[in-house]
Amino acid sequence: MTTPMMRPDSGGTTLDERIEAPLEAGDHERFAHYAEAAKVTEAMVLGTPIKALCGKVWVPSRDPKKFPVCPECKEIYEDDDRLANWK
Repeated sequence: MTTPMMRPDSGGTTLDERIEAPLEAGDHERFAHYAEAAKVTEAMVLGTPIKALCGKVWVPSRDPKKFPVCPECKEIYEDDDRLANWK
């Protein structure tokens, strides 16, 4: 999670500290996930479940812009070898 912090002695300098915590059960619900675009559209229309890059299976129903991107999906998406072998 990224939390911008103001240092009181810095005269307005922003300190960006990142704390990486391992995912726990239920954390996948707090993220927007990457999946095949055509399957996302189909799933939203028909209500069928799809599989995200990270392995989460769900029926998309929320606005993904309101949630941070799943770190595992992002990692896979940015790694050409892992993305090519995904399925």
